[in-house]
Amino acid sequence: MLQKFHPAVATWFAEKFASPTEAQTQVWGPIQDGLDTLVMAPTGSGKTLAAFLAGIDKLVRRAMARALDDKIRIVYVSPLKALGADVERNLLGPLRGIEETALRLGHMVAPIRVALRTGDTTQAERAKILRRPPHVLITTPESLYLLLTSAGGRAILGDVETVILDEVHALVGNKRGAHLSLSLERLAALVEGRDRAGREGQAPLLFAPRLQRIGL
Repeated sequence: MLQKFHPAVATWFAEKFASPTEAQTQVWGPIQDGLDTLVMAPTGSGKTLAAFLAGIDKLVRRAMARALDDKIRIVYVSPLKALGADVERNLLGPLRGIEETALRLGHMVAPIRVALRTGDTTQAERAKILRRPPHVLITTPESLYLLLTSAGGRAILGDVETVILDEVHALVGNKRGAHLSLSLERLAALVEGRDRAGREGQAPLLFAPRLQRIGL
């Protein structure tokens, strides 16, 4: 399965782990093909990298092609603020490791930036996200809703390619989950060019992108 990843990503993974887990080998292909995917696996089975690695691979390829612009490409939604902070730490390690591996292999990679946006995020940090969007945004259902209801938030969410929803079982069948499902549809409408208010001044999309959804 690793042969489909960029050599820098594949080398880092092979040096870090003995082998991919069953969950990873089963979902990397569908995710790389752009399919919506639900990952159901026990704790410790590598679900985070199962969901993120294909997206990281795309960002690495953009960085090496000098095409890594200041646009949010991946949104990770966690129902728990503490869990979101934990994923930010778990993401930064792999990202820095891949960058170091790429340099060792002779590739220059621009840093891939991650930002956390929750109810505890300061005004200064929120303004920074709007001013220079990260490549990966980690947020909560409520904060995603607030971003989608502001002009500034919609402006930075229009180029998202993948949304990863963690702990999906905790949201199914309750009001919080129903509210999030509406936010996901609003995000999809924005990405796919159906939300005209979110793309004021932009030309109509000839080939509309599609928002990929990954549930954990």
